[in-house]
Amino acid sequence: MAEAEKVGRKSEEDGVEVLILKNPPVNALSTSLLSDLDARVRELASDPKVRAVVLTGDGQYFSAGADLKEMATLDLKGAPELIRRTHELFGRIAGLNAPVVAAVNGLALGGGLELALSCDVRIAGESAKLGAPEVNYGLMPAYGGTQRLPRLIGVAKAKELIFTGAMVSAAEALKIGLVNKTVPAGQELRAARDLAHTIAQKAPKAVQASKRAIAEGLPRSLSEGLEVETRLFESEVLSSEDLAEGIVAFAERRPPKFKGA
Repeated sequence: MAEAEKVGRKSEEDGVEVLILKNPPVNALSTSLLSDLDARVRELASDPKVRAVVLTGDGQYFSAGADLKEMATLDLKGAPELIRRTHELFGRIAGLNAPVVAAVNGLALGGGLELALSCDVRIAGESAKLGAPEVNYGLMPAYGGTQRLPRLIGVAKAKELIFTGAMVSAAEALKIGLVNKTVPAGQELRAARDLAHTIAQKAPKAVQASKRAIAEGLPRSLSEGLEVETRLFESEVLSSEDLAEGIVAFAERRPPKFKGA
């Protein structure tokens, strides 16, 4: 009997795609789930119609992290290769042309937090807990947490969370910039979908070029980053049909109808 898929995909209007982690009870990041997620992400990367993506967990939890029971049965010699493959997967999520919004429900811990960090925006339910508890189990964040977390919330706070293994509430996560927004528990998916649809209704080339400019420019000096911005504006935006549509729609005082061309 075939194993049930661990990651569902739901297509919505406006080019919005919803990916749903399905590995009850806590959506642990087992090797099979990571494999299914990789397949889904590759599908999205090859689909030019995708304008925004929502990533969430089925049930009560986003993801409580790596599958520790499975890890106990794995040959540790293969761990570095698993880590590298997961780095590639999370990098592929971060590198999608379309913005990715994480709807964080319940828990986002360890690898689950690192998965959320690979997304562009994070919206959390008010009852959510987030953290990097790896040191509690003799581990360290290895799916990108030591690199993405300090880049997002600052070195000092990231060190505190990683060194202590402490969880933070959604309210504290909002305060330190770990999530963009909190909403009442149970409303995080709706809020994430609403945001994704708002993004999807904007000019796709402009949104995607902006995402690339941020990603490519931030690791560089300001002057180099400005050159990246100029290059992408010229190559991706300036000659687009959507730019012409945006200008005409403004002049005619009507909503623009962007085609992504």
